[in-house]
Amino acid sequence: MTDTMKHTLLFVFVGVMILAEGMTDFLFFSGSWNSALVILNMGLISAIMAIGVNIQWGFAGLFNVGIMGFTALGGLAVVLTSTPVIPAAWSSGGVSIVMALVMGAMTIVAAVMITKNMPAGKFRTLVLLAVLVAGFFVYRAIFDPAVSSVEAINPALQGNIGGLGLPVLLAWPAGGLLAAGAAWLIGKTALGLRSDYLAIATLGIAEIIIAVLKNEDWLSRGVKNVVGLPRPLPYEVDLQNDPSFVERAASWGMDPVTASTVYVKAGYALMFTVVLLALLWMAQMALKSPWGRMMRAIRDNETAAEAMGKDVTRRHLQIFVLGSAICGIAGAMMTTLDSQLTPGTYNPLRFTFLIWVMVIVGGSGNNFGAVLGGMLIWFFWIKVEPMGILLMELVTSGMAEGSALKAHLMESASHMRLFTMGLILLLVLRFSPRGLIPEK
Repeated sequence: MTDTMKHTLLFVFVGVMILAEGMTDFLFFSGSWNSALVILNMGLISAIMAIGVNIQWGFAGLFNVGIMGFTALGGLAVVLTSTPVIPAAWSSGGVSIVMALVMGAMTIVAAVMITKNMPAGKFRTLVLLAVLVAGFFVYRAIFDPAVSSVEAINPALQGNIGGLGLPVLLAWPAGGLLAAGAAWLIGKTALGLRSDYLAIATLGIAEIIIAVLKNEDWLSRGVKNVVGLPRPLPYEVDLQNDPSFVERAASWGMDPVTASTVYVKAGYALMFTVVLLALLWMAQMALKSPWGRMMRAIRDNETAAEAMGKDVTRRHLQIFVLGSAICGIAGAMMTTLDSQLTPGTYNPLRFTFLIWVMVIVGGSGNNFGAVLGGMLIWFFWIKVEPMGILLMELVTSGMAEGSALKAHLMESASHMRLFTMGLILLLVLRFSPRGLIPEK
């Protein structure tokens, strides 16, 4: 059997599992078309995130453990782009917040210029401290009252600066741009670190981004969340109240509630598939181009590539920005799908380490492997826990009620998710160390 046939069968296997999920009470799946489409949509988004990580690690060998932060920035872009403008917030303090942020940026720029242009010594240190301290106090003097004014405006529903009121689909590329901008700033300072220190730095920066989103209510309402975000497709309740859609659902032999959920989720699946295919095509073209061959040469031997005149640091910055932008696009798509931004739900296990498992299992350095890993691992991530509960019920069916062992086994079923991810990773690393679809 050829490699192409094997890889095709792996994708067919994933497709069959999702179809089986749609067939209610099929073996251990006990699902529905609604849950199958939920898995498909998040699997497509996870595949896009895996492509972004694969570009960084598989193309250039950059160990980025800050995926969660760039995903969250993509979600923030949806709020800042698509939510309505809040005139009262801007008139009371929005302009002052922007002025304070500009003042803070100017302070940092001034400090950098002083460091570069003044000769080292006590005088430079004193001037640098004076600029930083004065800039900080001026920044806080402008920023704090403005934030208090904005957060006091209808805090139950708003309390933030709002957005630009643009179509929500524009938030997807905006999410990529916001994540790319943050990646450029991070890369300028962190990419000089060795791989293990780069991982620590990016993980810490991601936590800082999440902390900002949780605590700066004026920006994204913090832990109060932003709900009811605009969507490219109608809300299910609106379809259920539409007589023409109710009539159409009846002609399909479905009740309005089921028909509306399936209709909306299928629409999202179509849009996400288009985005995934476009990004996959661009990643493949980049991989096969001279630029892609150069990136792999840098990955394999930085010293040799640098000796041949390649600017390794600049190329690393390019690939870091590109991969982070793709993660930002995926984050914007996920927030659009959920119709809400919930900063408290971002955690490294789901939005960083699980994505790394997808890349490693699928095949580092292979874009199709990243897609396969994203779809396959996400399916198991969702379905393993209910399967584990069924398995434990079967194992403990002969045990007496009230048995301590039975209670322990049933409580352990919730950990099947982590156990299975570790088991899959170990099996792949043992029998297919380069992933299910290895790099060619």
